[in-house]
Amino acid sequence: MGTKAFLQAPRRRRSPLASLPQRVLVAAGIQRSRAAPARRRVEREGRDGRERPGVIVLGVDPGTIVVGYGAIEVGASGPRLVDTGAFRADRRAPVPARLCEIQRHLTALLERLRPAVVVVERAFAAKNVQAALRIGEGRGVILACAAASGAEVVEITPATAKKAVVGHGGADKFQVARMAAAALGLRAPPRPLDASDALALALAHVYHRTISAAHGNGTRRT
Repeated sequence: MGTKAFLQAPRRRRSPLASLPQRVLVAAGIQRSRAAPARRRVEREGRDGRERPGVIVLGVDPGTIVVGYGAIEVGASGPRLVDTGAFRADRRAPVPARLCEIQRHLTALLERLRPAVVVVERAFAAKNVQAALRIGEGRGVILACAAASGAEVVEITPATAKKAVVGHGGADKFQVARMAAAALGLRAPPRPLDASDALALALAHVYHRTISAAHGNGTRRT
């Protein structure tokens, strides 16, 4: 064996992680997202504590089959609709597969809209233990995706969102949909109702920040 061959450094083995998509590595905490640095962290709020004009706030109504979303842009003349809708997982698929599908859709939505704030419905008392567990699983995926995107994550209860948008916490979904449409100047309420609920979450957050700023409470979280 020649001296040159003997001194040659051994080749480095390629890591098996190199073949995985970046979003998978980010979700696992192995790699940081390229979009993850705290973009708009400083520019998100004005000196008075209100959201700056041009900031996008995304509301998400959790689920393990249907996930509603609604994005609004904070403007000088009021909130403006950016995008709304819902994505659905196959109800016949196992729960892990449904959660994976939700994660894939939500990650793509976050990358496309790049919201500064993501508002997620806070857990509430479900009719049964099984339903509560399923809602918790869906919320966990949504909270993790939102945090990985670099956005501020805010949680609001359904009653708080209803009170902010309709005026009382006992409003039904149809009342919420009509009032969300009126606040955004839409001719008809968004469909499905999961999307209207998500828009109500985003609107409630903006209203809360505006009221808090008016009373000098700064940026206290909802």
